[in-house]
Amino acid sequence: MTDFAATKAMFHLPEGVLYLDGNSLGPLPKAAASGVQRMMSDEWGQMLITGWNKAGWMGLPTGLGDRIGRLIGAEAGSVVVGDTLSIKVYQAVASALELNPKRKVVLSDNGNFPSDLYMADGLLRSLGAEYELRVVDPENVADALTEEIAVLMLTEVDYRTGRKHDMKALTELAHANGVVTVWDLAHSAGAIPVDLAGCNADFAVGCTYKYLNGGPGAPAFVYVAPRLAPNVRPALSGWLGHEAPFNFDLDYRPGAGIERMRVGTPPVIQMTALSTAMDVWDMADIADVRTKSIELTEMFIERVEATCPDLELASPRDPEQRGSQISFRFQEGYAAMQALIARGVIGDFRAPNIMRFGFTPLYVDENDVAQAADILADIMTNKLWDTPEYKTRQRVT
Repeated sequence: MTDFAATKAMFHLPEGVLYLDGNSLGPLPKAAASGVQRMMSDEWGQMLITGWNKAGWMGLPTGLGDRIGRLIGAEAGSVVVGDTLSIKVYQAVASALELNPKRKVVLSDNGNFPSDLYMADGLLRSLGAEYELRVVDPENVADALTEEIAVLMLTEVDYRTGRKHDMKALTELAHANGVVTVWDLAHSAGAIPVDLAGCNADFAVGCTYKYLNGGPGAPAFVYVAPRLAPNVRPALSGWLGHEAPFNFDLDYRPGAGIERMRVGTPPVIQMTALSTAMDVWDMADIADVRTKSIELTEMFIERVEATCPDLELASPRDPEQRGSQISFRFQEGYAAMQALIARGVIGDFRAPNIMRFGFTPLYVDENDVAQAADILADIMTNKLWDTPEYKTRQRVT
């Protein structure tokens, strides 16, 4: 069994703060600062450019990819880390479209993260007027999976409410209709068990700064099913995705397997921080994380609903139908969240009226949940959110 007291001790958690926003940005692993400092002084400082070979910097993208792969049910050698999630979405959708050249429609839903929709829309516009991004309600995705669709692009766990798609069922239905799948795991990786291989998924992408605790701006990852990788053409044909990047050929030839999905130079400092976070994940079993997550979220819902009648549950009530976050609707949700943050309970807000709370068992326990619920009850009962200072929107909500 995972020792969650031990994993909690591995994170820097500021005194007096109850952190329920790991679904947006994970906290700092205690080893990250010293790990990055060691890399900068001993590797960059002493090895200079020879660090690419001596310190193994060039292998970080695939090495970290395999470590993440363990948490998402990916085959060895099928995940690579680098660039941003938006770039990886573009890569995956473009490659998926090329595997289905006679079809012109990408299907998604309006619960998808907007950046995914923006990237797909921009890609399709560049390909021509005959291409279409079709967006439906989440509950209508299955009915919209027809033989007209080229690619199904979905975020498994809705960033606003935590509602979870059935990856296996939708992938099977997509394949039955000749559709290639792209799954965004931004709110899944490190939150819930994922079985990409078992679901026969085609492509998947995700970020590492949320539940994986890689730090602000930490690089993204992309998965390509091994059965597809030899035939996938990377739309962003960067030099490190080349078969032999240091031959400096003028003609692009994609590298073997997942290596072809590399684009630019790895951000070694950020990947070093991510590596320290993965050391904590090496202490955890994702099944244990899921079990504890359900216990914490159920506890939070029960306490909040008993004391805060003005809040409406926006997340699915059935824990099997949601990820590791709980959302409540409240017309003055932004102000209420600012009041909470002022009292040391950090969640976040998503327009128009969603208060989000992330539950990350690696460092959140029952005592944290109880305290957070009590503070929220005080704020709601006494309308402590109803002040001008809490209603002024900041740039990041």
